[in-house]
Amino acid sequence: MKTDRLQPAKPAQEFMHDRSMTADQVDMDQSVRTFLSEMEKGLTGSDSSLHMIPTYLNSQGDLPLNTPVIVLDAGGTNFRVAQVQFTSEGKALIEKFQKYPMPGSQGYISKEEFFDTIVGYMRDVLDSWSSDSPPYIGFCFSYPTEITPEKDGKLLHFSKEINAHEVEGQMIGANLNQALTRHGYSLPAGMVLLNDTVATLLAGKSASAEHPYSAFIGFILGTGTNSAYVEQNKNIGKLPQKLASATQIINMESGALNVISGGSIDENFDQTTKRPGFYRFEKMISGAYLGPLGSRVLEEAIDAGLFSPDTAAEIKAMLPLDTVIMDRFLHNPYSRDNPLAQACSHSADRSICFCLLDTVIERAAKMAAVNLSATILKGDAGTDPACPVAVCADGTTFFKTKDLMFRTRYYLKQYLEGRHGRYIEILHHDDAPIIGAAVAALLNL
Repeated sequence: MKTDRLQPAKPAQEFMHDRSMTADQVDMDQSVRTFLSEMEKGLTGSDSSLHMIPTYLNSQGDLPLNTPVIVLDAGGTNFRVAQVQFTSEGKALIEKFQKYPMPGSQGYISKEEFFDTIVGYMRDVLDSWSSDSPPYIGFCFSYPTEITPEKDGKLLHFSKEINAHEVEGQMIGANLNQALTRHGYSLPAGMVLLNDTVATLLAGKSASAEHPYSAFIGFILGTGTNSAYVEQNKNIGKLPQKLASATQIINMESGALNVISGGSIDENFDQTTKRPGFYRFEKMISGAYLGPLGSRVLEEAIDAGLFSPDTAAEIKAMLPLDTVIMDRFLHNPYSRDNPLAQACSHSADRSICFCLLDTVIERAAKMAAVNLSATILKGDAGTDPACPVAVCADGTTFFKTKDLMFRTRYYLKQYLEGRHGRYIEILHHDDAPIIGAAVAALLNL
């Protein structure tokens, strides 16, 4: 292997470009147009990779104060339970918080086991309620779910490698009620099912009452990725009935986008996942996949002879990477505690490894900017810099991965502000899915 002493990463840059894996090969205009086209088709019920799921949830109104609700949050790897109420100062009071493994994340689980496990997780909060005053439940369920006007939802399919296929096609709220009955608990006074991205939007809106934002976007980039926004009901052609409200929140399921082409390594990596062809966009940018995608990049780079033989052998022996190991390497490629850093025994190998993985993150940032740009350009908000669109964001991948948020901001400023005169502000609120689920239950029951 020959390496330019002054540009040791040049072979890595050429390798990624030859395989169409770089950010500069992502055409913002074309990609945003593709996203918008899929959004429009999804809203009308035409064939689209974006589900554009109506939530039947209103984001308007005053929150009832000092009214506790049970909140469930089924995320990518964790399942959270809490009791939430809003104080007279409008602050969210979170009590009895517990975190457990997401059912189905640690091996196959049946439908009955899935819902019985959830009831087991709820015991502490359920046992404190009297049967004479059953609670309201806000259930943040972070998987593609067709919401009904009654605020229940039918799971379309699991993403994020959850292994509980009997639950797919089932009504989540109804099955949870059956499990509660099996275990001797009274039924809740009401239950609202929503997505974590919708909950993040609602949490941001509830915490930003004093700022005149022109619109609110929910954005998740963690284990998975998704977006939500408020749409005019008149634009949702697939609605089964006319609604009294003028608007509602749309859960885009943006991670499912399949029509933006990636590179040859994306194609090869997709074939190694549990569901090839599904959630192609999510597999290019989210925390569940960035590490494994980076592993595939390193494997093919080893096969192409980019690394010295001893480093190639060390890296191959430790693959696959998870996203945490990959990110820690990017934060400090000389760390004595990082196995990838220690595998790179030559400085040129270290530079090549860094460049390969950093290119994966750079492209993920531009793809995230494509998603957000399309969502904002779907409406007419954000033209006043003093009244920007609030992007209510959540997800460790977005906020903690080296330079991912910074680079996403850069592409958004360059494209949205520079070319379209649209202004945004990225907001982050702790415990957003939990707070937003409580808001949804209080405003929509």
